[in-house]
Amino acid sequence: MESAAEFMDRKRDEFESKKIVKAKDIGRKGWLLFEREAYTFIQQSNLDEKVFLVERLRLKEIIGKAVHPSSKVGNVVYRIAYYIIAKNGKRNGKWAWGQFCPFVPQDDFAKLMDKAKNEGTIIDEFPI
Repeated sequence: MESAAEFMDRKRDEFESKKIVKAKDIGRKGWLLFEREAYTFIQQSNLDEKVFLVERLRLKEIIGKAVHPSSKVGNVVYRIAYYIIAKNGKRNGKWAWGQFCPFVPQDDFAKLMDKAKNEGTIIDEFPI
């Protein structure tokens, strides 16, 4: 099984070569294309099988219709997500995108935000 460190290295390589993130609009009538400007990974301190991610994304294009009028090209958004070793289904035993809101231990949240700020993922204007 791929370790968290190996997984993060692999994802960094992938992120450097693929900077466009495509997300279906919540209204399901369009797509939002973001450019990944920066990202930060950390492994959860008390679980070897979970990795947190913070991304800074800039909206580059709207394909179709965006349901929220606040979706404007050029907007910057932050995405906090996680990957975890799947425990069932076809991804069992492999790293998988966490499909729900992440639960982050308190100490790890502070470490993640500090690391993201130090790496430039969270821009200086962000009030942390």
